[in-house]
Amino acid sequence: MNEYLRQLSPTHQVAALFFIVFGLLVMVSIVAFLLSFRERRNPRHDERWQRELAHFRRLLGTTWFMAVIFWIGWALGETVATVLFALISFFALREFITLSPTRRGDHRSLILAFFVVLPIQFWLVATARFDLFTVFIPVYVFLAIPVVSALADDPNHFLERNAKLQWGIMVCVYGMSHVPALLLLTFPGYEGKSAFLVFFLVFVVQTCVLVQHLIARRGSLPGEEAAAEDAEASGGRLQRVGDWLFRDAPAAPHVSRSFNWRSWAIGMAIASVVGALFSFITPFRFGQALAVSLLACVAGSMGHLVMKALKRDRGIPNWGRRGVGVTGANGLLDRVDALCFAAPVFFHSVRWYFGA
Repeated sequence: MNEYLRQLSPTHQVAALFFIVFGLLVMVSIVAFLLSFRERRNPRHDERWQRELAHFRRLLGTTWFMAVIFWIGWALGETVATVLFALISFFALREFITLSPTRRGDHRSLILAFFVVLPIQFWLVATARFDLFTVFIPVYVFLAIPVVSALADDPNHFLERNAKLQWGIMVCVYGMSHVPALLLLTFPGYEGKSAFLVFFLVFVVQTCVLVQHLIARRGSLPGEEAAAEDAEASGGRLQRVGDWLFRDAPAAPHVSRSFNWRSWAIGMAIASVVGALFSFITPFRFGQALAVSLLACVAGSMGHLVMKALKRDRGIPNWGRRGVGVTGANGLLDRVDALCFAAPVFFHSVRWYFGA
């Protein structure tokens, strides 16, 4: 089977990859749907089970969203993919700004961000001007935004307002623009296969976040204490191992009740090993794939935590309230926040190490 895949053209190899991914997602979705009909017997345990299943289905929906977006981007070509990610960046920034208080004096800065900065950044990506696109926002835009804001003659909360807008541009525009930039990297003997790099990055980061969430929620759900006491009556080494894996104090309880160092380390380890096992679809060797996977997971998981802190600061549980984003983007930032942090680190690490 492996030899057959190697004989295919790069286009057919990428198509086969998406076929396998969508096939797996369909099977997992069917299983999750059938589990929702499980007979209810124990009210306490069933409530906990339904809560876990609902959370898993939300994570599965995020995975479906990412897979469909990248399939459309690959199928329609690099230029269309860049435009598609620019639209995602636009709606993510719109969602971020909508939930951040602004004043009339910010209107010029907002126009600059949405209709000047964002198009120029993605145009630089589409034309492969990598040296300029990597410094355009951190240098030129970060200096231009406060100048435009100062000319609006509104000094109230000046530093706070500009910092929020700059941070939104950095995450939603600068971070997201590195995803289509991966499609334009070239490696000797790897021509036409850059879509595998995007898949590799998304797959590794999603695996890390998914494993971390599943392990952390296992120990943080209401009723777990009572369940642990019931199981402890039977004793056993397996139960003690399970308690060690699934029960740990939150590292930052005021930011996230589900983030703890133990689940984070396990998620990092599993996702890094998975990335190393998928080194055959990348230009990396096993050890190189392990290293870049680790870097991407660190950036993505910590970025996810940072965005949770921003949500707590805004007093909201997620960017899309009750499953519907306030901007019509359906909680877009909840789906792409880890990727926005992981993509720049992954892109520059790969480009620096391989000279791509």
